[in-house]
Amino acid sequence: MAAPAEITLKDLSGDWVMNKTLSDDTDALLTLQGVGWFTRKAISLSTITLHTKQYTDDKNTVHIDIDQTLSGGISGTSERRTLDWTEREHEDHIFGKLTGKTRWLDLDAVEDPYMKDGWLSEGEQSGPGGETHIETFVENKDGGWTADQIWGFVIIDGVRYYTRRVVVKKGEVVVKARLVYDRQKK
Repeated sequence: MAAPAEITLKDLSGDWVMNKTLSDDTDALLTLQGVGWFTRKAISLSTITLHTKQYTDDKNTVHIDIDQTLSGGISGTSERRTLDWTEREHEDHIFGKLTGKTRWLDLDAVEDPYMKDGWLSEGEQSGPGGETHIETFVENKDGGWTADQIWGFVIIDGVRYYTRRVVVKKGEVVVKARLVYDRQKK
């Protein structure tokens, strides 16, 4: 099931399954991020599910906690996103030691046409200031790479999907990918 119109970035809570038919191949991204061949192969053969919980704390800051699983219940990575654009350290078994930050975003601030164009914006205002998207940026200093993501919704072949666009950079090498997710029925 794609993403019904009532599901917005105001509340992504629920389970999202990567649509591998509509998503770009992630092998080049993962290679640039230093992920080994065996792990990349396991990821490519697996169904990836994002178990998502979104909530607002007592300071009115939005949090998005995501636990990924691969086919058969194998644990993937965990994401703990706080939408306040404050750097936080995180370490996981796939990407290593990271520093990341996340925020609400209007596309007016985006320069890269790949990251900016083709999104749904009308009716998608979800942030406290009417922002339509979420940006998350991470850096792996040991690996020498950065990853910038924009999250939002798009229409593909007449169907609305939750999507992430990702740009990974390491030195002069840049790899881009679109990740598309189907909403799991409850």
